[in-house]
Amino acid sequence: MELRHLRCFIAVAEELHFARAAERLHIDQSPLSRTIKELEEDLGARLFFRTTRSTQLTRAGRLLLEHVPRVFMALEQARDSVKSAANGYHGQLRIALSDGVTPSRLPALLAQCREEDPEVEIRLFEVPLAQQIKGLHDDLYDAGFSMTDDVGAGIVVTPAWEDELMAAVPARHPVLAYKQVPLEEVLHYPLVLGDPAVCEGHARQVDRILRRHEQEPLIVQHVATFDLMMTLVSAGLALGLAGAAHIACSREPGVVARPLAGKPPMLTTYLLRRDAELSEMLTRFIGRVANINSADAQSAAMYSRTIR
Repeated sequence: MELRHLRCFIAVAEELHFARAAERLHIDQSPLSRTIKELEEDLGARLFFRTTRSTQLTRAGRLLLEHVPRVFMALEQARDSVKSAANGYHGQLRIALSDGVTPSRLPALLAQCREEDPEVEIRLFEVPLAQQIKGLHDDLYDAGFSMTDDVGAGIVVTPAWEDELMAAVPARHPVLAYKQVPLEEVLHYPLVLGDPAVCEGHARQVDRILRRHEQEPLIVQHVATFDLMMTLVSAGLALGLAGAAHIACSREPGVVARPLAGKPPMLTTYLLRRDAELSEMLTRFIGRVANINSADAQSAAMYSRTIR
């Protein structure tokens, strides 16, 4: 089995059409068919059901498709590690980000890592939560951040930081009459929230907060990014609910942050890692997550005060 076999397999598996796959690979269809046949003979299994009208993956093909992307990811990471060493780094940490993770402490954490461990390169990967968990198990990532602690066996989960949930409000909206908006008042208006399929952990935490009230929220749209959420809020189409840091990072001028009345509801970001022996680099990184210094904590508090 060679890499060219796998590249051809991926193209056909994604296109489910030999002609389109050949065009994508810039080769003729005949050599593509021969390459797939070679791969099937090498594996001793048929990978595609092919008729004059359609091409479909067999069960063996579906199983192979689950593994092949990780092969290419591992190769890409091997290249990155070599480049990292060539650029003078003595080590590398691969950190996955998923789930609408709130950025309140991440910039300060990365700056501290650069200052205290300048010979360690930190590479960030924005991936879906399921991919992060699988990547941690497969040693494709050293650690990750998520907003859910429901990650199954074999993964160690530790709370990393918290961020206050606030209302993102269009300028000149009636709820701006409140310095602290009752959640019941927020629920009187259309809401735009994070998409549970993309920001699973963030959406789950917000949903738990909303479910404390009997009133059913009027959700007009779920969005994959907080930039789009703030765009819709700025346009006056809905109110948003997001972490203070997400609202503070918004580039939309027509968005005002308002704290919610009562005890501030908090969103938790978790650090995830495989349940295995830790490298020295990862141990130092986890220590920094656990002990973000007081200056960072004061900065987070100023964040909240500023947007109030």
